[in-house]
Amino acid sequence: MLDEPLYQEYHDKEWGVPLHDDRLLFEFLVLEGAQAGLSWYTILRKRENYRRAFEGFDPKRVAKYDRRKVGRLLSDPGIVRNRLKINSAVQNARAFLEVQDEFGSFDEYIWRFVGGRPKTNRWRTLKEIPAVTPDAQALSKDLVIRGFGFVGPTICYAHMQATGMVNDHVTSCFRHREIAELS
Repeated sequence: MLDEPLYQEYHDKEWGVPLHDDRLLFEFLVLEGAQAGLSWYTILRKRENYRRAFEGFDPKRVAKYDRRKVGRLLSDPGIVRNRLKINSAVQNARAFLEVQDEFGSFDEYIWRFVGGRPKTNRWRTLKEIPAVTPDAQALSKDLVIRGFGFVGPTICYAHMQATGMVNDHVTSCFRHREIAELS
């Protein structure tokens, strides 16, 4: 799987790059939730379908989805057709908008959990990389309090890795230094 071109491109160009764009942060939040129990590669292959189905991950549009729209999504073979995950994406859009109202942006809110700057780890092997950290646990707890779903600590840590809140490229990976220099 790691040698698949789609996965390689994602690793080489996106994974771990610090994101401060609310729409992209929402996209990753939905995709990480959809990934629960599945491989990330499965979600990557469906990513364009998700972008279409969730109207470019515009949280204002997704927040307005009703039972009928959810029903259409459940019949869309291009995405993961799990009612709990789809309903969660809609609820998360509503909670996302509330966070934007409270903090000015989701970016301002979420980056507080790493002190506003990416954390650069120095893992030598993949086995050293944790599935959960105290920062991810704190983020998960706060998101749940705010009404988000499919945001357990493992999902939150994956989100933090994907959006560059932490640099978990191993030190021998060419991206480790590149990402660290972006911070």
